[in-house]
Amino acid sequence: MAEQAVDTDGEPAAPGKRQPPPAAAAASPASSAASVPDRQPGSGPDRQPESVRGRPPESARSRAPESGPGRAPDDEASASASDAPPRQRRSAADTQDGGVWSGATRAVLFAAAASVGRGFAGRRRELLSLRADIERAGLDTLAGRKAARSRVLLIAGRPGWGRTALAEELVRRLADDYPDGVLSARLTTSAGDRVPTESTARELLGRLGVSAPPGADEDDLSEALRDALDGKRVLLLLDDVAGAEQVDALLPDEPGCLVVAVSRGPLTGVPDVRPCTLGGLDVSAAVGLLAQYTGPTRITCDPVAAQSLVEECAGQPAALVLVGGWLAARPQASVADALARLRELPPDEGDLDHGARPLTRAFRLAYAALPSAAARMLRLLVLAPGGSADAQIASALAGCSVADGEAALEGFAGYGMLRPRGTGRYLVPGCLDPLLRERLAAEERPAEVELARARMLERAVRQLYACKLAAEPAGSPGRKKLAGMPKPLRFSSSAEAAGWLEERLPTLVDAARMAVETGQLDTLARRLVAALTHALTAHRGFEGAAVELYGLHQLVLDVARRRDLPVERAAALLNLGDLDGGAGRVDKALVRYKSALEAARVAGDPYTTGRALESIGGTYQALEDWHRAADWFGRALELRLSRRDTPAAARLYARLGTVHGYAGRWGEALRDWRAAAAACRRAGDRPGYARALSGTADAQERSGRPREALRTWAETAAAARTCGDAGLHAELAHHAADAMDRLGGDPAVARSLRSTARRIDAGEAEDTGPSHRSEA
Repeated sequence: MAEQAVDTDGEPAAPGKRQPPPAAAAASPASSAASVPDRQPGSGPDRQPESVRGRPPESARSRAPESGPGRAPDDEASASASDAPPRQRRSAADTQDGGVWSGATRAVLFAAAASVGRGFAGRRRELLSLRADIERAGLDTLAGRKAARSRVLLIAGRPGWGRTALAEELVRRLADDYPDGVLSARLTTSAGDRVPTESTARELLGRLGVSAPPGADEDDLSEALRDALDGKRVLLLLDDVAGAEQVDALLPDEPGCLVVAVSRGPLTGVPDVRPCTLGGLDVSAAVGLLAQYTGPTRITCDPVAAQSLVEECAGQPAALVLVGGWLAARPQASVADALARLRELPPDEGDLDHGARPLTRAFRLAYAALPSAAARMLRLLVLAPGGSADAQIASALAGCSVADGEAALEGFAGYGMLRPRGTGRYLVPGCLDPLLRERLAAEERPAEVELARARMLERAVRQLYACKLAAEPAGSPGRKKLAGMPKPLRFSSSAEAAGWLEERLPTLVDAARMAVETGQLDTLARRLVAALTHALTAHRGFEGAAVELYGLHQLVLDVARRRDLPVERAAALLNLGDLDGGAGRVDKALVRYKSALEAARVAGDPYTTGRALESIGGTYQALEDWHRAADWFGRALELRLSRRDTPAAARLYARLGTVHGYAGRWGEALRDWRAAAAACRRAGDRPGYARALSGTADAQERSGRPREALRTWAETAAAARTCGDAGLHAELAHHAADAMDRLGGDPAVARSLRSTARRIDAGEAEDTGPSHRSEA
């Protein structure tokens, strides 16, 4: 949810008994700088002795200074850094270590990180108004009708004015009134892109424990969500709503539910919506928010400067948080210092928008104070999928170590530039995303941006490969490979890898989608999709990963079409067809299979062509069109025989025997089952051979050959004993015993077969070897 860190609207817990400020401090905001300790006469309002500040040589003073705890950058250096061209800005740390994170840089970041975790306070009037709107009668109630849908409370305002922080606080206070839980979803990314409604609906259904078929459209998922919420009291928080249609698609029909929506403007089209429009904080709440970062002492020493700083920031929470973070990293700087720095910033194009001016100027102040290496990482974070980053993503984007990436993220959160999203995860607030993108475009060459994105995708591929290896049994070759990988990429157990995959799955899917949409890293995109597919299948299985696999195969199809890769296009269409067929969309699956056949023939790939032919036959079989099914199976069989693919030919003979039997053509079915048995025998497929013999016996019985059927059932029972599949052995023993009774066979043999089947079912039979169940 957006803007928690930068949108926090605060009113202080009482900072303690206020002491009257010194006369010099109360005289004017500027004069309060004299109260900052360790100042030298004549050194200016923000200077310290060179022995304390560790100033670089004179030649380096025009560069942006690196700020550390207990010191504030000098005015001249700061002004020159903000006015200098982007590529000429370098910190003292860069001159010492070539841009690698230095000890001083780490000190700055960890000092800023100490400010993370402040609570919410203030907005009392808005909270009371919103709670009153819940109880107020709606239009349906006034008309004497029962409410048809849940009530919608709207918190409207521009990003950075505390919309999401207020919504989260309201939800926290109302949670006990909704016993069926709280659901939340973000409908717009930090970059301003709308999240597809079907993705949001499927995510909410998953939290409710309801599964939806892969590939279901928006209408089906919305209806399933409404059905799942029927009769429940659920509080639904929809953050960063871009349009009324997004809310309407997710709006429950249950009047006992409540929807809290956060949006930039009104939601025209949503009936009976109750809006609450946010402006700036009042002075006391704004000063309190500032005190959460600076501590009460600096506010008490200069309350006039604090109030002036609030006015300079127009009471905007995001701007106050950034300035507060700047002060939190500089314990010896006064509030008046921050005010002076803000007022000294030269005019900028962003100042023309009066609503965005406070945030723009606060961002410029905080951004200019960052070490150049940290500033570069911060602007590169907008490349992270969904604006969500962890230490691995940050280090890959910036090309530094994972430890440095973790330290930087903690520091950015302390500055109010990132919002914590759980253990080790952070989100770029939506109000800062456009500002950072401007910096990225101005200060990074396109080739450097692409290189950073490529490093991030390559890191994701390696992590997914390690995640897949962690799912293999202990002592396997895969686990040995995992042990040889770098420590930051390794997983200690399969459970840890599965947990990581589930937690990072939305980010990984977004990364794959972004890589495909950019169209410049298609090779990496295909590798990422393949790695994600393998990891999901390894930990969830094919059926458990079907929902995510559907979207991933769609991405592969997009790349294959753009790059004119017929084999990849055919494979993606076949996989999508399999998922459509499994979800019951047989007609759609048939269309995909036929398109895959055309692409496979263009590519001249016999394997994919054979798979497409067989899939089309299987679809007609599902539609109970036996004649067409047999025709397509026959075409696939001819191709397999021409390639001398005996196992595939055995499977197709068995499928032909099945559809001929369904069609009542038992003579053709008998011929096919015999051919299947012979092919399985040649291929050494014992389970398949036993199944083919059972099909042969059944066809013989149906075609009026009972004596032959009895002999074949006896052969089937003998083959089942040595097939190595206990389950198949029990199944065929039951069938053979029933056939013996039906066809007048030896009753003793039938009793023996049933006794054997019962022992196997009870788990008392001896282990006959590993299970090798055949598709035949």
